[in-house]
Amino acid sequence: MRALSAFLFHLLVTPPPSSAIRIHPLTRCHHCATLPLMVAHKNSGETSPGTVQFSPAVDKLQEFLHSNPSDGWERCWEERLTPWDLGKPTPVLQHLLQTDSLPKGRALVPGSGSGYDVITLASPERYVIGLDISEVAIKKARELASSSPNANYISFTQADFFTWEPTQHFDLIFDYTFFCAIVPNMRSAWATRMADLLKPDGELITLMFPIDDHDGGPPYKTSVADYEEVLHPLGFHAISIVENELAVDRRKGREKVGRWQRTMTVCSL
Repeated sequence: MRALSAFLFHLLVTPPPSSAIRIHPLTRCHHCATLPLMVAHKNSGETSPGTVQFSPAVDKLQEFLHSNPSDGWERCWEERLTPWDLGKPTPVLQHLLQTDSLPKGRALVPGSGSGYDVITLASPERYVIGLDISEVAIKKARELASSSPNANYISFTQADFFTWEPTQHFDLIFDYTFFCAIVPNMRSAWATRMADLLKPDGELITLMFPIDDHDGGPPYKTSVADYEEVLHPLGFHAISIVENELAVDRRKGREKVGRWQRTMTVCSL
């Protein structure tokens, strides 16, 4: 894994004040409940740089979810059709932990899948909850976490992110391949839930993927503007938005790391 550039390292490790926000300009998956799904369609002709090239596994995933709208995500886990699963912790999350640049306290990983990121985040100073709609995914994650030295600081909950009601707020929420898995007309509801679940001074970290231009999904295309459109009305502002230089090979150039905080309180718990 090549090292981060000094510029990226600075932004990720020490988020600048709001007056120093740097946002790189852009051209203009996971386990949610029984929402309507669309099958992605590839653009015809030659592919432009930055356009997602769907693997056969992703094509199969889209077709499978389209034909199973009521229990598609559960069936995907049962059939081991999980192309979004890296099979390891997210590299940039590991980097942020190694540089001690993440909030302590309570953390949430929605659409936690196999649980690698939950296990990686957990420590005596950080209690982490993994949330997933799939019973199979939760079972797999619990088995994986059982051997972790930080097992006492981990829990997994099977629930729908949009209706789940925890009893406490979170200092940190980490979203990766969750925003892109829900149909775009549910993104405002996603943002509302983030505002409800975070503490007033909490931080939301979003790995924005896939940044490209394709039709349908999941994964549905994303952009910085898509996040801003739903987060800004709820008082979120970007601390930093940078290219994810630690993205896995097949996602390089298609991901950005966004770090967000709120300037006003919108909590319902």
